[in-house]
Amino acid sequence: MKSYDALYSQLAAMGQERWAEQLQGTLPEKLAPESTAKMGGWLSAMSSLPEIRPSRVELRENVTIGNSDDLGEVKSEELIALLQAFHPWRKGPYNFFGIDIDTEWRSDWKWERLLPHIQPLAGRRVLDVGCGNGYHGWRMRGNGAEFVLGIEPFLLSVQQFQVMQRYLSDPQHHVIPIGIEEVPPNLACFDSVFSMGVLYHRRSPLDHLFELKGCLRPGGELILETLIVEGDQEHIFMPPGRYAKMRNVWFIPSSAAVTLWLKRCGFTDIACVDTNRTSRQEQRSTGWMRFESLADFLDPDDAAKTIEGHPAPLRAIFTARKL
Repeated sequence: MKSYDALYSQLAAMGQERWAEQLQGTLPEKLAPESTAKMGGWLSAMSSLPEIRPSRVELRENVTIGNSDDLGEVKSEELIALLQAFHPWRKGPYNFFGIDIDTEWRSDWKWERLLPHIQPLAGRRVLDVGCGNGYHGWRMRGNGAEFVLGIEPFLLSVQQFQVMQRYLSDPQHHVIPIGIEEVPPNLACFDSVFSMGVLYHRRSPLDHLFELKGCLRPGGELILETLIVEGDQEHIFMPPGRYAKMRNVWFIPSSAAVTLWLKRCGFTDIACVDTNRTSRQEQRSTGWMRFESLADFLDPDDAAKTIEGHPAPLRAIFTARKL
């Protein structure tokens, strides 16, 4: 696929020729029109997007692409209808030619919480695991990252990234439809690896930490964001069924347990740099994500509990270094 030609050459330059060859064989099949029933509709909407050149791009303080004056004869209502073909929009927000894509998550709030605590991104090669539609990757590029590769198995999120990439044409930022288990082991080539909102979805969280570690070069930094529960290092909650209506939550550890896990996996300089109780203002239904959201996942009579009676979502951000 021509859209990934720059990625293949970049991986080869990083000493990852075999991975580049592997992706050249697998990505076309994953993104083929017949790969999912909805792909045809997404590709049709993508091809109908107007040819507009953004007069301005902002990625450092927010993600803004162009302004309403750039639309010319294009009607914003028509553009909104095309963008809504990629509903639901979960990560953002985006300002897209004057259109506010008000996503389910205020992902910018998480970014603002973590940014003061991580190594400066200028000149770094970054892997963003479970990146969604690439929102944080754009913020990474805005903060000077030399190269950002996002991996995301959900095809809708990859298509949302391609909507933005259509107008940004950034050869140093890519999102590909794979999971961490499809990344070759022990790449040891990224300066920073982000895993945000992934750990509690993994059946084997320690294996996930080892996978992340294998992607880092010696001295590289891991930025890990996950659900936690209160308690000591022996406190780990495994939901007996759903958690906040999610079926795929396996282990929710305490902050102390995460620290112990990271130590046992060989990380050093481990720090919990932020904890935050998810609010209804940070995660909510909007016109761009019309399904249920946090307000529907919590006990209506006790916001400290999920609808199932479990502790309400509490999130923490950890930083650690690979020796």
